[in-house]
Amino acid sequence: MPLEKVAYDTAATILQDFAPNVVSISKPPWSNRPHNGKLERLILQLGSGKGRFSEITGIPRSIGCIGNNRFLLRREPLSVERVKELIGEFKKAGGEELWLTNYDNVDYLLSIASYALEMEIPQIYAVVLLEDLDGIKPVEGVRFIAELEYSPENFQKLEAHSWLHGALVMIRGSDLDELRGLKTTFSGEIYVDVLYPGSARKLDFNVLEVKRVMNPSTEAYSDCLAGTLAITADGYALPCPLLRNYVVADVRETGIKGILRKKRLKEFWRFTRDRIETCKTCPFRYVCHDCRALEYQATGEIDGIEYCPIRL
Repeated sequence: MPLEKVAYDTAATILQDFAPNVVSISKPPWSNRPHNGKLERLILQLGSGKGRFSEITGIPRSIGCIGNNRFLLRREPLSVERVKELIGEFKKAGGEELWLTNYDNVDYLLSIASYALEMEIPQIYAVVLLEDLDGIKPVEGVRFIAELEYSPENFQKLEAHSWLHGALVMIRGSDLDELRGLKTTFSGEIYVDVLYPGSARKLDFNVLEVKRVMNPSTEAYSDCLAGTLAITADGYALPCPLLRNYVVADVRETGIKGILRKKRLKEFWRFTRDRIETCKTCPFRYVCHDCRALEYQATGEIDGIEYCPIRL
């Protein structure tokens, strides 16, 4: 049987091992959707963040792009007025998904989410830490996602908040089997955020099993980066929140309309495995979720292959 067929068949069955509401494993929830080369989502950071993983020590997360991490700000954060302007520019550009992350203050997060509602952004996602849920009053129309580290106790806390749209569950690879057997009454979407070690030599899970995607446009576009624009709290536009050294533009000087003309951003959207020398002949290249941010953290190279399951 061709290797591509094996990969597709396994990708179609892996989620069956988990609870029905586990919609994504080790990849952003949009990775399996087709892309058309246009702006789809804005990941807007509202602060340096107070999450567990930091820019200094490394962020070994498969979905760190929508998680609450800790970053170094190179200058003063954007003003509230500029943040609101960016949301308006995003709406005019035809964007539909707004992800609000890395907040320093929950009240600020809620105020920006409410403003996005007034601007009639179709899909608004707000990531909050599990420990902050009790201080949040749900806002109708905002899709709240709780971030938590995996444990049966944390899932019990999660179940007490039926208003949540979803949960971003950080888990070590060695605990994936335990998660497979989890019984929970939480009915929201679950995104499994697998933690990667700094080196492939310390991997404790089957990388190929968690990296598969089924995206019909992967031959032309990156299944993760395409359609995505990230803006840091201090105003730098990036192709991904974790690719901190790949600045596309400065939003203090350029609006979203101008950013979308930047060739560098579109190059990241089209960054397929065919552009990576060691990947372009691999039969798995169109079913492999390829996180360039994780590879860059591990190797210092944008085309690194530290976690390549074939190489391993």
